[in-house]
Parts: sequence; C-alpha cells; structure tokens
Amino acid sequence: MTLKALITGCAGTELSDDERRFFAAEKPCGLILFARNCETPAQIASLIAAFKDAVESDEMLVLIDQEGGRVQRLRPPYWRAMPPARCFGRLYETAPAAAKQAAFLAARLMAQELRDAGINVNCTPVLDVPERGAHEIIGDRAFSDNPDIVIALGRAVMDGTLAGGVLPVVKHVPGHGRAHADSHLALPRIDASPAELDATDFRPFRALADAPLAMTAHVLLTAFDDRRPASVSPVIMGEVIRERLGLKGLVMSDDIGMQALDGAYAQRARYVIAAGCDVALHCSGELSEMLKIGAAVPPLDGVAAERFEAARGRLKEPQPFDVAGAISLVTDAAQGETMVARAELGDLMGRA
Repeated sequence: MTLKALITGCAGTELSDDERRFFAAEKPCGLILFARNCETPAQIASLIAAFKDAVESDEMLVLIDQEGGRVQRLRPPYWRAMPPARCFGRLYETAPAAAKQAAFLAARLMAQELRDAGINVNCTPVLDVPERGAHEIIGDRAFSDNPDIVIALGRAVMDGTLAGGVLPVVKHVPGHGRAHADSHLALPRIDASPAELDATDFRPFRALADAPLAMTAHVLLTAFDDRRPASVSPVIMGEVIRERLGLKGLVMSDDIGMQALDGAYAQRARYVIAAGCDVALHCSGELSEMLKIGAAVPPLDGVAAERFEAARGRLKEPQPFDVAGAISLVTDAAQGETMVARAELGDLMGRA
C-alpha cells in the first residue's frame, strides 16, 4: 500500500464518518494530535486505532508536540507536567553532566508515556538558538542562546526519545531563533549573513544531522532566498538543509496552515513538496482544508519513501529504566530552575 506525503490532524476526540472516508481515500502517512484530540489514555488509543483502521495500515506515524513547559499537549491528571527546555539549559551552565542526564531522562519519561498511548513520534527537540529581542514564540522552548549547549542537550533529548521507542523531530530547521515575528501569524524575515548563520543557527542542526525526522521553519532567510520562505524554497531545502547542514532524515514542513505562507491550501501543499519537503504537515483538523490538501499532495515514493522507512526502522523496543529515579532527577532540575528564577526576580525587584 502506498501512503501519501501528508501528515494531518483531525477535529476532535473521535473520528467523524467524513474523516474516516477522507483517511480511507487519501491514506496520509501520519496523524498529528493536539490537546483537542486528547482526553484519556483509553480515548487516545481508540482514536489512533480508528485512524489506522481507516488507512488500513499500522505503518503510519502518530505525532504530538510534547516538549514540556507551555508546549505540552498531554497534561495532568493522566500525564506528567514536564519542565521546559530552558530549565535544562540553565542547569547546564553550572552542572553540564547533570543537565544532560536530566534532559535525557525527561525525554525518556515522555517517550514512555507517548508510547503507552500509541504515539510513536514526539516533535522535539527544539534546536533554535534564540537571539536577544527575538519574538517570544520560541522563548523557553529553546535550551539556550549558546549553540554548544543547544547541541549537547538536543542530543540528550534525541537519544532519550529514541531510547523510549519514540522518534524525535528536530525543529525548526534551518532556525527560528532570530525571528522577530510569530510564523503562525506572519512571515518572519531574517537578514543574517551566511557566516552569522553558520556560527549560530545552523550549528545544532548540523550537529544532529543524523536525526530521523526534522521540521522546517516558515522563515524568510534572505541570505539564501529573499523571496520564498524556507519551507517553499528549493534553494533553502536543497542547498542549505540537505547540503550545507547535511540532514539525512525525512523532512516535513511546519504546519502549512500558518499565516507565514500565502496562497490556497492546495498550492501551499504543492509548493512545500516541490521545494523538497518529503511530507506536508497540516494541523487544523478542518476537513474542508484537508480535502484540498489531500488532493494536491503526491504519493510518498522515491527517496521520500526511503527516508520514511529509514525513520520507522529506528523505532526500537525500549529497555527498562529507573522511572522513580528519573522522576526525582528531573524534578530536582525543575526546582533548581524555579529557585534561580525567583532569585533573579528578587534581584530585579531590589533594583526597582
């Protein structure tokens, strides 16, 4: 069976008859879940089973954004609240080994919860290197503004996710950290030179080029293409992401429903695939949009299909680990970050 080069969402906690018909006809290679789709472990399992039944395959990817912090679709009481990436970056500044261990174990804990729910892809780690004054859309989702720290902790999260039997997605390639706009709402323009980008933004992606999956950034990188956002630019997708950065895995677009892209949905889908994305990602769960996009994307074949299979081939059975010890270490790291934040707040208030 040939799947399509499309990862899409759905509207609610169970599939409608129209959604079942859409999935049966178009056979997307993946489903992405959001908070609107998730109530209980049993409900999520039923939703995923219905999707697989409609597509008539067990080979697809089931994705979620479970970074920790403010980007965490699964939350208490059924799932643990996890600290944001910046927590581990702050710890790294004084205790690098402890920070790497804590980041690995946080990723391992999240992977266990996702795998237990039937989810096999976590859209993390964020490898963006934020610039001072940049838009807060990245903010504490980034480990640090030091690319060396981003590399070390990004690797720890990637390894922890894989150790838990879940595939990580490095994002947002080739870098969203300098953006002064939220690409959900507008197209960010980044005017940094190639040398500046090589020295900071590109380094984490180059260092983790062996990632099984990557997600693009909808940003205008004027040093390489001053007309087209990265996700729809053959120059950036080819010469930058594949050649300059050396990413080997499957690359999906960020959500093509974001306002950083223009044009009709079908056109956006065609453009991201033509530019070099292996898969188009669409997140809203709006069936009217999904129908247009499904008709526009091609089958997943050729090198894109090879990358898809290579990624799936990296799904391994997780080995047992010390869950209680992992929870304790991650909790200590999070509490340490809270204490630092409180101290800094007190210092600022003292100066006011």
